Amino acid sequence: MGEEIEKSRFTKEDFREFDRRLREEADLLEVWFSKHRFAETEPYGGYELEACMVDEHFRPAPKNHEFLKKLDNPLVVHELSLFNVEFNGEPEKLTGKGLSRLHKGLEKTWQEAQKTAAEMGLKILMIGILPTLKNKDLCPGNMSYAKRYKAINQQILHLRKGKPIEFALKLNDGIKTIHTDVMLEAAATSFQIHLKVRPHNGIRYYNASKIASAPMVGIAANSPYLFGRNLWAETRIPLFERAVSVGKWDYCERVTFGVRYIENSLFGVFQANRQRYPVLLPKLFDDPPQEMRHTRLHNGTIWRWTRPIIGRDKDGAPHLRIEHRPVPAGPTVIDQIANMAFFYGLVEMLVKEMPDLVWDIPFFDARDNFYQAARHGLEATVVWKEQSYLLKDLVLEVLLPLARQGLRVLGIDQEDSDSYLGIIEARAKSGQNGATWQRAFMAGGGKSMEDLCAAYFEHQEKGLPVHEWPI
Repeated sequence: MGEEIEKSRFTKEDFREFDRRLREEADLLEVWFSKHRFAETEPYGGYELEACMVDEHFRPAPKNHEFLKKLDNPLVVHELSLFNVEFNGEPEKLTGKGLSRLHKGLEKTWQEAQKTAAEMGLKILMIGILPTLKNKDLCPGNMSYAKRYKAINQQILHLRKGKPIEFALKLNDGIKTIHTDVMLEAAATSFQIHLKVRPHNGIRYYNASKIASAPMVGIAANSPYLFGRNLWAETRIPLFERAVSVGKWDYCERVTFGVRYIENSLFGVFQANRQRYPVLLPKLFDDPPQEMRHTRLHNGTIWRWTRPIIGRDKDGAPHLRIEHRPVPAGPTVIDQIANMAFFYGLVEMLVKEMPDLVWDIPFFDARDNFYQAARHGLEATVVWKEQSYLLKDLVLEVLLPLARQGLRVLGIDQEDSDSYLGIIEARAKSGQNGATWQRAFMAGGGKSMEDLCAAYFEHQEKGLPVHEWPI
């Protein structure tokens, strides 16, 4: 949804013309895939980090417009709500000190943003779901000023025939809430990991990213509370899936794990986007089809947990990226980079084991593992090559050795690999990720969600990885 638009209401002719241009680009895109027209460059990594702005009481502060104007940094931009912002970083080549450079870049931008926020009497939290958030905060009045968000909201509700969005979970405290807009999505903030891939093995990285989703969610879980209720370890997963759902009025859900691995070409994903999903933002561009503006805009309104992206190199050559979306924001910058290291190393080795791995781990196992990890975090029971594991044991015994080997294959500096994967190892051994720390803090009794956020912010600012946080 990053592409801004000039209006939020559209005519039937807008939709017809957009579809025509989308088909024209799809025909060209099919040629690009069949003729291998994408850049054959080395792997690069990048990220998008969504965060929450809060006031002195750790309540949502709907002031991102004023904050972004004061910060004046193109790497920090609007998000759906007025109390969310998004951090971006310059991509780095995944070799040598690439992970350290990603770390330094995010740390620099984060500290600049915190300084600006403090000057406004505000704070910024990187956390999957803000514990102090209340249902009433997720209202149209707190929607960011960008017209694209209003248009998304109008089109989703139009496709739902005006039927409200119901969100219900039964695990632990349980919850049931009804919304008449898409602002539920603003409760969910994530850390989206990007990986630039070569086209000939894009399918393998896409499928490997799906297989890696369960361990990534389990090791990084940081969203146990919504509206004061203890729910899933990573409540953000079902929340986001429901927040923009159009249910039976759509061919497929717009936030989904999917229904199968990709077998032939990543083009199939873009083809499915055009054929199965109604257009939400029919903004028309004058650019030639080679720019893929309509394809990229439409692709940006379908939020698969693993999503292929078409980008451009500095020389203008088109490239392919895999966007891995299941990881929540937080708890600290170093935790986020550790998550990236684990993902890049693990996926690299899963790709090396392809194609056998998609047979060893059937799609339904990868999907079920994902939702079990979202429910139970590191204590989830998952299936790997027909054998059951506690997820934390699978990480320690099987996946971390693969990730270490994968980072060696990429040429990542050994000190970086040991440092960042050491954080993942300690997190798995201790069983303490963001979700378990939040629950342990509240288990003492007599504490409010404001107390939780205050303690969380104090530890976040110290910068220690979450497995070292005291209760």
